[in-house]
Amino acid sequence: MTNFSGKNLDRSAGRKAANPKDGVSNKGSGYHFELERPGAASVVESSDGKLSINVTINLKRRSGRRLITLPDGTVQEPRPWDTQPTPLQLALARGHRWLQMLETGEVSSLREIAQLEGLDNSYISRMVYLTTLAPDIVEAILDDQLPPTITLFDLAVDPPRLWSEQRERHMV
Repeated sequence: MTNFSGKNLDRSAGRKAANPKDGVSNKGSGYHFELERPGAASVVESSDGKLSINVTINLKRRSGRRLITLPDGTVQEPRPWDTQPTPLQLALARGHRWLQMLETGEVSSLREIAQLEGLDNSYISRMVYLTTLAPDIVEAILDDQLPPTITLFDLAVDPPRLWSEQRERHMV
């Protein structure tokens, strides 16, 4: 593998690969990777019959992640696990964790959780209320698809007990 300046980046050159499936081998596996400057993609056949496929990409950093940009401007979408959780997602996760602590007997009350976490008892109970939300509302929170007008306060403070009423209130 080479970088833009042509410097060899293949650390296994001159020795056998530890795992033949990793694609880096000096035994004529036919794999050769290069990063080139922007241009057209091409396929070249060498004299020994091996194909060399050149695909031009740009690597850009966004929010600490490397994203691949193709020459036509298409950007690789970040994977869900590469993005930071939203405040609503974090609150939902906390609520489920605290409910599990209650259900398993790790703690005996919400007040005990509040003391352990150094938080207000009412905040703990509001986050636990989030565990009673309708499944489609939870899915919208996890997929970050809720309208921006819906806040944590709207969801956590006195939520209706019936899922149909929750959907009406939040228009989901």
